[in-house]
Amino acid sequence: MKIPFKIPKYLANKYAFTGFVFIVWILFLDQNKVLTQIQYRMELNKLEEEKAFYEEEIKKTITDLEDLKSNPKSLEKFAREKYLMKKDNEELFVIVEE
Repeated sequence: MKIPFKIPKYLANKYAFTGFVFIVWILFLDQNKVLTQIQYRMELNKLEEEKAFYEEEIKKTITDLEDLKSNPKSLEKFAREKYLMKKDNEELFVIVEE
């Protein structure tokens, strides 16, 4: 029985053919294929950036908390701005920007 097409010499070698099949399997067919690994790496980088951002926010919040605990004027300012608190003899005007 004759094959209608000619097999290249490098694929006729059983070791080269096995290596070629292995590479194709790893690149495209395996559960841990290359595209999946690239996606995982991109997601990991994104999560590391988010982690750095939130760690920085935690540091800022801790410094703000220490300032609020130690300085009564900053506590009053925070209460007025954040929670719209006022003294009994004051009027409060809220301006909403659109």
